[in-house]
Amino acid sequence: MNQAGGHVLLADIGGTNARFALADVTLPRPLLDDSIRKYPVTEFPSLSDAAQHYLGQTGAAVCDGVFAVAGRVDGDEARITNHPWVISRPRLTGQLGLGEALLINDFAAQAMAIPLLREADVAVVGGAAWRPHDGVADCTYAVIGPGTGLGVGTLVTRDGRHYPLESEGGHVSFPPGTPEELAILDRLSRQFGRVSNERLICGPGLVNIHRALSEIAGEDPGPVTPADVTARAQAGDARCMRAVDVFCAVFGAIAGDLVLTVGAWDGVFLTGGMVPKMLGALQHSGFRQRFEHKGRFSSNMARVPSVAVLHPEPGLLGAAAVAGRVFAAEAAP
Repeated sequence: MNQAGGHVLLADIGGTNARFALADVTLPRPLLDDSIRKYPVTEFPSLSDAAQHYLGQTGAAVCDGVFAVAGRVDGDEARITNHPWVISRPRLTGQLGLGEALLINDFAAQAMAIPLLREADVAVVGGAAWRPHDGVADCTYAVIGPGTGLGVGTLVTRDGRHYPLESEGGHVSFPPGTPEELAILDRLSRQFGRVSNERLICGPGLVNIHRALSEIAGEDPGPVTPADVTARAQAGDARCMRAVDVFCAVFGAIAGDLVLTVGAWDGVFLTGGMVPKMLGALQHSGFRQRFEHKGRFSSNMARVPSVAVLHPEPGLLGAAAVAGRVFAAEAAP
């Protein structure tokens, strides 16, 4: 249980980086910004080792922890989808000497960040206006974000309480919407068999789109990285520009499908490591057209805001919100 004066250890673990911070659950915004550190996951054999390194570097004393991980949480265990770590909550609690540890999906944390986002933390994509949540209204929000993989979540707010819904929606089957996307699906099917949305909408997915377009044109692009594709697109490379355009259009289509699926009429939040870097492309692409183009529901979709999250650490912000909800009463004097 949380002891008076103690901080809560926060972690946001993806397929590339492990982010850590501290929360003071007596504050309205519990995340302590000056405590944030980021490490490549490849530098550590386990989450516990990474956390111990963070605690050793900062000298922080913690009582409890909230660990948001990019993978499905099954009871007391989670496996990172795009990294070999297997995380056991009881083992983590014992190794770090914590009173209690919460293990949550990383997009549950991303969802819990939504009520804490301010206007300076976001940029609206498209013409539908967005207002920060007032803490009172009943709302349903979706959150979707490409990074090393594609995360998906939902936040339901009812009677002033927030309920994050965990999912693995990034692994829904990819639905092509144009002849070009059908041709891309054909190429990717030969490589992967079943093709999920994550095979296109994430960092490696941008590379998959570029390679498929190159193969359709009868060319071998050679080895490229997501950064190569975006940099060459900015420099005017036609195929890289087309790969970015396809990425944004497909991203818009599946973000709109997510709104329809969960009834997120109050907005969809675009998060993940790629969104701030591609904000200009998203705002000047087919993202919003494909987002709204939903047949008989197109007029409804035109009123749904799509909001790019620019806060540097929304996963830690949301993990801090979870810590505040669970541990605040215990920390009160």
